[in-house]
Amino acid sequence: MRERRTSTDRRRAREREFETFAAGAAGRLLHAAALLTGEPPEAAPRAERLLITALARTYADWDRLRDDDPYDHARQELTLRYAGTAWRSRLRRRTPAGVLAGLGPQERMVLVLRLYEGVAEEQTAALIGLPVERVHTLCARAIRTMRGNGNRKTAPRPAPRISDSRVGGART
Repeated sequence: MRERRTSTDRRRAREREFETFAAGAAGRLLHAAALLTGEPPEAAPRAERLLITALARTYADWDRLRDDDPYDHARQELTLRYAGTAWRSRLRRRTPAGVLAGLGPQERMVLVLRLYEGVAEEQTAALIGLPVERVHTLCARAIRTMRGNGNRKTAPRPAPRISDSRVGGART
């Protein structure tokens, strides 16, 4: 009876530990998932599904993560799940919306990992399974694309010219 109580106590402690982790990391991971999927944060069902799947996989591996950072594991699961869904959605021709809409799935993934999450190029390359040079190129191309999109959206448009004939016909 005592062994059963001890094992139950350990399981409950592990669950509380995971709940604490999930409560602290879920907001940032959801935002990263929303950036990846291109959905607005206030209505992001695909991002929420990615987050739930990543947290479920992290919980399944929780006992093995004693020496590892659980946030890194959850981020890796999120990225891997996104890579799989991005491939399937590409087959269905689903195009993302939002700030990163002009980027391809790999560019979006690299940009979110490198700039939003602050992951080093080497770690990003290992996580995605690409050479470091490719990650560097994808990041540079994504930044160039974002700067180009930003300039077009924020550049002031020239005021329309009004000819004298449209302003009451009076010519000076």
